[in-house]
Amino acid sequence: MAAKKQVHSLARSLFKLSFAKGVISAEQVGGVLAYIEKHKPPHAMAVLKAYHRLIAVELAKSEAVVEHAGAVSAATVAAIAATMTKKYGRSVIASSKTNDSLLAGLRVRVGDDVYEASIAGQLAGLTL
Repeated sequence: MAAKKQVHSLARSLFKLSFAKGVISAEQVGGVLAYIEKHKPPHAMAVLKAYHRLIAVELAKSEAVVEHAGAVSAATVAAIAATMTKKYGRSVIASSKTNDSLLAGLRVRVGDDVYEASIAGQLAGLTL
């Protein structure tokens, strides 16, 4: 149990070192990984897995995945990115992804937040 706490504590400390000017920096992450490689901590693999999870969650907060059933214009995707950037107060980049199960409408995922305006989502709400 104590080892698990140490792993998560070290991963969080390394995660905090990965930021430059408030955002994840590739150079900082590279430095953290070089440090781990040079000074192998106890349970190095567990530390790396916990660190990876923290980095992945943080990076997902800056990406809006726009799922759609039909065609969506680049202007619509750009407008969604601008709206999410304003809403979250940080730069959000939007990417488009086709999802045939939506029938019609959009689903936007930013990190753990999901915004859905699709017929499939409305139908799923009716069956509950």
